[in-house]
Amino acid sequence: MIKPVLQRERTGCGIASVAAIAGLSYAQVQAIAGSLGISAQDERLWSDTAHVRKLLQHLGVKAGRSEHPFQSWESLPDLALLSIKWHLEKKRPFWHWVVFVRDAKGARVLDPKKSLRRHVRTDFGRIKPKWFIPIVDTRQRIAGHAPKATRG
Repeated sequence: MIKPVLQRERTGCGIASVAAIAGLSYAQVQAIAGSLGISAQDERLWSDTAHVRKLLQHLGVKAGRSEHPFQSWESLPDLALLSIKWHLEKKRPFWHWVVFVRDAKGARVLDPKKSLRRHVRTDFGRIKPKWFIPIVDTRQRIAGHAPKATRG
């Protein structure tokens, strides 16, 4: 089950969202990000998708190749990174990363923003996604970053 991970830095929503998807702590993903030259202070983490994609790939999580425009909550895949609070600053796009999950417990958004009272959100009418990246496969993610053997 995917659980919310809170961002420890004001601009760490990408790191926290990747941590939630990978089942790791913020500190673990922050350290991995640092080893890859990725920092929450780098604006590209929340104005470009390359850094979160690089982190996901490094952790063995397969993401869709492109971003898809948000059309409806029902049309989202069961697991996705969402861009919300999308806006332009000096002609450059910025957004807040959150995770959308649909499973046996229903549909919900895991919002890493530290100041929220509830990080598991179902107030879909208040959340305004711009686009999403589908998370295609998480079977390879485990601590140590190696694929887990499965019995078939």
